[in-house]
This record gives sequence, C-alpha cells and structure tokens, in this order.
Amino acid sequence: MERIKINQVEPEAYKAMIAFDKYLGTTGLNPLHKELIKIRSSQLNGCAYCIDMHTRDARSLGETEQRIYALSAWRDTPFFSVEERAILALTEEVTLITQKVSDETYAEAVRVLGEKYVAQVIMAIIIINSWNRIGVATHLMPALR
Repeated sequence: MERIKINQVEPEAYKAMIAFDKYLGTTGLNPLHKELIKIRSSQLNGCAYCIDMHTRDARSLGETEQRIYALSAWRDTPFFSVEERAILALTEEVTLITQKVSDETYAEAVRVLGEKYVAQVIMAIIIINSWNRIGVATHLMPALR
C-alpha cells in the first residue's frame, strides 16, 4: 500500500525534524558514535531505510564492515571500546524504553562519558528513534544500489 510522504503532507513538521536533526551537528559527539547510535536504534526498530543510510554514512567515516556486521551482537565481540559499549547499552535501553533505562546502564554511561556527552547521546537516540518511526510508519524503503 502506498503511504504518505510526511515531507509533502506536513512540510512544517518535517522541517522541524530536520532542524532537530541539525542540532546534532552542534554537539561534541564523535561522528562514528552518532552513526553507531543511528544504526543500532534502526536495527532495533526495523527501519531498513535508516539502516541502509547510516551504514553507508558510517563506512564513509571509516567504519569497518566487521564492526557494522557485528553491531547487533556488540556485547559478544571485542570490537567496541568501553565508551562505545556504554553508548550502545544506553541506545538499546532508550530505544526499548518500555523496559526502562536501568540505573546501572545510566551510571556507567555517565561514569565513562560524562554528563554532557550522555545528554547529547540521549538526544541523538531520541532523534534517530523519531526518524525510525517516520520511516517505519510510512514504509520508506532503501534503493538497491
């Protein structure tokens, strides 16, 4: 079934999302951290469009195929740093918010990353989750390349 294109039907809302997304460029977040957040949230939310976009973006920043392929099993690999592990744990718990963000995950993220970085990570998670919901609700599909 053909779905609406939010940018055409509600252009002001779409512009607000774009502005919200642009905020990330003003933060001190490491570009690869942003892409790991975007990919992992998109995997959890089943947003094929965003997975496609952000794996390409991560590759363009130098991310390896091995780490991208292992991202869904990051806990079971030695490929991710302590900081990345804290970010990925927080990403999963915020994305799956009905299961809550545990005190342990939150405390570890603040310990490893600091409060300001954690605040920026949380905002990045919220932004990609919003985009994922738009993509999934409107059936955005990636193009085969």
